[in-house]
Amino acid sequence: STQSTWGIAAQQLRFLNVHEYVGKNLMKEFGVDHQRGIVVEKIEDVIPATQQLPTDWYIVKSQILAGGRGKGKFDTGFEGGVKLARSPEAAKEYAEKMLGNTLVTHQTGPAGQKVSKLFIAECLDIQKEYYFAILLERKAGGPCLLASNQGGVDIETVAKENPEALITQPVDINVGLSQSVAEEFAKKLGFQGDYVTKAAEVMVRLYDMVIKHDATMVEINPLVETPDGRVVCIDAKLNFDDSAQFRQKSIFAHRDVTQEDAKEVKAEEFGLNYIALDGNIACLVNGAGLAMATMDIIGMHGGSPANFLDVGGGATKEAVTAAFQIILSDPNVEGILVNIFGGIMRCDVIAQGILGAVQNVGLKLPLVVRLAGTNQEIGAKILAESGLAITTAVDLDDAAVKIVAACGKK
Repeated sequence: STQSTWGIAAQQLRFLNVHEYVGKNLMKEFGVDHQRGIVVEKIEDVIPATQQLPTDWYIVKSQILAGGRGKGKFDTGFEGGVKLARSPEAAKEYAEKMLGNTLVTHQTGPAGQKVSKLFIAECLDIQKEYYFAILLERKAGGPCLLASNQGGVDIETVAKENPEALITQPVDINVGLSQSVAEEFAKKLGFQGDYVTKAAEVMVRLYDMVIKHDATMVEINPLVETPDGRVVCIDAKLNFDDSAQFRQKSIFAHRDVTQEDAKEVKAEEFGLNYIALDGNIACLVNGAGLAMATMDIIGMHGGSPANFLDVGGGATKEAVTAAFQIILSDPNVEGILVNIFGGIMRCDVIAQGILGAVQNVGLKLPLVVRLAGTNQEIGAKILAESGLAITTAVDLDDAAVKIVAACGKK
């Protein structure tokens, strides 16, 4: 299927991903026991930060929007984005090797993400680790608790190699998560004695946080027991529903666009849906279904799409020009296929946008255009009279054949 071929289904889900320290601050608001720490952006702030923490050892954590930080590697060759420092001076030394450098993990892709912030955290004595998450589960029709007594490790590996170690508990969103249900879940997970009550309190408060702030996921790995009787969230990954931005302004104020694909950020400014892929043929299409069909047909003819770009039904000439600028900023692009079925989106507007883009940025790549629907004759006339080297196509199959031939098979 298209979704399995291009991986769009997972990528097209839009949500806000926030840094660990933002999640910890939210936990504090809800009374969730968590690993305390201080975020720093400058080397000179590291030692003062350690002096505000109650421990003698510290954890220096790179703040990027990806997992696998501990096993990651910096572009400088330095290994590990999470380090144990046994003194303030050691914390500073680690900070000097992290701040300003790019960390590559199994989730960032080869380009990695630049570390602009560090979370200097207290080092806690841990006697047992768990994994705990609250997710929106399609089968459950709402929130679902997911947990394992194998915490502090890659949960995907646990799910693959030891799936029976995962336990779940659907939650009726109309009822909420009660203390009693949370305690039963904590017992199933392996908590004992007074830790059961403490763990349940953490779960209930995290659930309340999820509901109040429209979170689509909260993942704690690990959730730990300490010898002094605490149940503490050591790490935190939180996602929030983009559709709730209008009522979660304080949360969305923490969005870090420097950690996102610059092309996708710019596309959002113009109301465009853009996702970068790794091919060489750029696509500019109106409608998500048509965009995915376009990518499939390019692949069928031996080509490889460089992006998913849906201009939608109300794109302006300026938005189309921006779309071309975004496409051309990708060095992998060797040709462009424009496939428009004009309904709300008029073909003449697309044609004018194409001309504006070419005049603004100068197009030296092969460009194949297929226009059909509203004002297609006007659009075709605009392109034909432009004097530009634009190849037109009678249908999508014809367009795919022509652009693949112009760019070469990949």
